[in-house]
Amino acid sequence: MTSLGSRIASRQAQVGVMGLGYVGLPLAVEIARQGFIVKGLERDPGRVAEINSAQAQVNNCPAEVLSQLVEAGWLQSTADFSTLHELDIILICVPTPLTPTREPDLSYVVEAARQVARYQRRDQLIVLESTSYPTTTEELLLPILSGNGLGVGEDFFLAFSPERIAPGLKDFTIKNIPKLVAGVTGRCSEMARLFYEQFVDRVITMSSPRAAEMSKLLENVFRCVNIALMNELMMLCDRMGVDIWEVIDAASTKPFGFMPFYPGPGLGGHCIPVDPFYLSWKATEYDFHTEFIELAGKINMAMPYYVVDRIAAALNGEHKSLGGSQVLILGVAYKRDIADVRNSPALKIVELLLARGAEVSYHDPFVAALKVQDRSYVSVPLSDDLLGQADCVVIVTDHAAVDYEAVAEKAKLVVDTRGVLRTLGLKSSLEKLG
Repeated sequence: MTSLGSRIASRQAQVGVMGLGYVGLPLAVEIARQGFIVKGLERDPGRVAEINSAQAQVNNCPAEVLSQLVEAGWLQSTADFSTLHELDIILICVPTPLTPTREPDLSYVVEAARQVARYQRRDQLIVLESTSYPTTTEELLLPILSGNGLGVGEDFFLAFSPERIAPGLKDFTIKNIPKLVAGVTGRCSEMARLFYEQFVDRVITMSSPRAAEMSKLLENVFRCVNIALMNELMMLCDRMGVDIWEVIDAASTKPFGFMPFYPGPGLGGHCIPVDPFYLSWKATEYDFHTEFIELAGKINMAMPYYVVDRIAAALNGEHKSLGGSQVLILGVAYKRDIADVRNSPALKIVELLLARGAEVSYHDPFVAALKVQDRSYVSVPLSDDLLGQADCVVIVTDHAAVDYEAVAEKAKLVVDTRGVLRTLGLKSSLEKLG
């Protein structure tokens, strides 16, 4: 076993996590919990201070756990990237967003790789966890990291291992979600597998980084396409006077050949709205157009417009116009019971409502403040009076903490984009999607 392998097996290896966001920080916490000394590298000094004072919020992790790790010295954060030279293992967990024209923006990955190369030494394992298109590890990172004359698989080890976190799902953790790993060489794969086996129950070694990169995209494209199908069927059912939720429930009784997906106001988060475009963009290099995937993306992107049209139609049924009406949005996070608003369809819905003259307010127990365009909002306390005053209440995110019985009873008009009232068996004067 190599010197690095021995340090990993004995948990004497020092681990660095670049990027302490929704992926990096939970990962750093879990690795530290398993007995590794972890250094978090983050450019934002405010974020560094927040973590070093144990004030940061970590998904699926009690606050006291972070506090214990920080106080004991197992987890520290720094903005000093020269620390990279001291580390044995470096995990790159930086954002991979889209540009305004929906092309991959890998500037964060490139900058992280350049920082690693600047302080690189022999016998280090470097792993990319950020989601990207196939060939990123081999064609983008490898040339940067080989620029010092170090040989991959001999002097240093490079691998890809896609993040698979599940925000809001407490039963699925970093430890029990199977981990995919793929090294640029066989020795790289062995080193990456050895490391992740120290804190993940099941590690699956793949043949190449590009296969692992494609697997991550497949996971999210699969969800994107199936949700788009349900959204399209919802719009059809709306015209036909059919309850889409009843249809899905009925189809779900088939014990084989069917997996339920559900319609909604649009897609949000860091993966599903972004990853299909990464694959579509890369496919054009091979003279291939992913028409099926691109169509699914278009359908999902159009859902906020559909929701606003349904709000306008619902108000029209009450002899009210959307302009000047008070619209209360319930839930602005992209997913239930989390505080993440990245790419949330609620943002577009609010933007469209404002453009059509509506007076908008929102309630979200997880999101205290929100900015849409140049307007700032704060979450308003939910009360019977608030529900009764609104011309229309729109359920965008179905947080469990909301009293939907009160919503059904007190609101004049409800547009339910999640089918939550029907699921709970609540009866009300509802304007449903589907």
